[in-house]
Amino acid sequence: MLFSPLALGELELSNRLVMAPLTRLRAGEEGVPGPLLEEHYRQRATLGLIVSEGTYPSPAGRSYPGQPGLVTEQQIAGWKKVTDAVHAEGGRMFAQVMHGGRVSHEDITGGHTLVAPSAVAIDGEVRTPSGKKPYPVPHALTSDELPVVMQEIVTGALNAIEAGFDGVELHSANGYLLHEFLAPNSNLRDDSYGGSPENRARFVIETVNAVVSALGASRVGIRISPQHNVQGIAEVDAADVRATYEVLVDSIAPLNLAYLSVLHHEPTSELVQDLRARFNGAFLVNSGFGTVTTREEAASLVANGHADAVVVGRPAIANPDLARRWKENLPLNEPDPSTFYADSSAGYTDYPVHSGQ
Repeated sequence: MLFSPLALGELELSNRLVMAPLTRLRAGEEGVPGPLLEEHYRQRATLGLIVSEGTYPSPAGRSYPGQPGLVTEQQIAGWKKVTDAVHAEGGRMFAQVMHGGRVSHEDITGGHTLVAPSAVAIDGEVRTPSGKKPYPVPHALTSDELPVVMQEIVTGALNAIEAGFDGVELHSANGYLLHEFLAPNSNLRDDSYGGSPENRARFVIETVNAVVSALGASRVGIRISPQHNVQGIAEVDAADVRATYEVLVDSIAPLNLAYLSVLHHEPTSELVQDLRARFNGAFLVNSGFGTVTTREEAASLVANGHADAVVVGRPAIANPDLARRWKENLPLNEPDPSTFYADSSAGYTDYPVHSGQ
């Protein structure tokens, strides 16, 4: 099952292995994808679908030095070379559109003010080009500013299509802007975008609808991570989590999106599988950051009907030919975590393919 084709929107994937969106920080100060990114993604084109690393749709939405964007003509042109290389190898690729929200610093955004649902800073430090600094208190978006940010995300998605991507994945996970609206500890608003689960889900739902209106539903997926309490997120009330994500999924299900991707440490849990039933469309799971997904786990998730495809990170980093290795049960390269977040080819384009015939 793991190596059978899958219809995803209007695409036909050759297998059900999806490369996770992986922050790698190799796009330089200007956020322009270069030959290094082109080669990295080209090498992994035999995976059923590649989802790009998180790409920022506006300067204020940039979370990391070296992160690529979808804002300038140079960035779009750089990504076009990447998508052309992937397509030349028969691959499929979505861009993950990621507004970082409060997960950043003005030293990273080029002086642009951080924005978030509420003026609540993350308790911790962020790595800036000039060293570690406390996370700043973000500007709480006014009701008049919300449509502006939403349009930035729509424009970033349109730029992705111009750059040759087959579609976009909206990043509503891992503590970034859209997730910040969903979580009760980062969204303290008292207007129609805060308070109840319905209100906290509203901005995400409206953003999904806006992107679908611009691109068509078959080119839009979304990634969520309920109960993934990273980067200042605290979704700890199980009843509230269920209510919030049920509202979100019930509201977007009729759109017939390309897929729903869920990152959760228990992909077979009642919560995750209930969301799958409510979505009633292509359903991707990622078992999270805690443990590395194995071939056996991935095969089981698909074979037992818990997912239509499995999203993998570290195995895809270290094995550009992961689909072949898992299909033929070949030994794997081990990833080198010291090179995950760097700026060179080491640990990025130099992992070998399997030499056997």
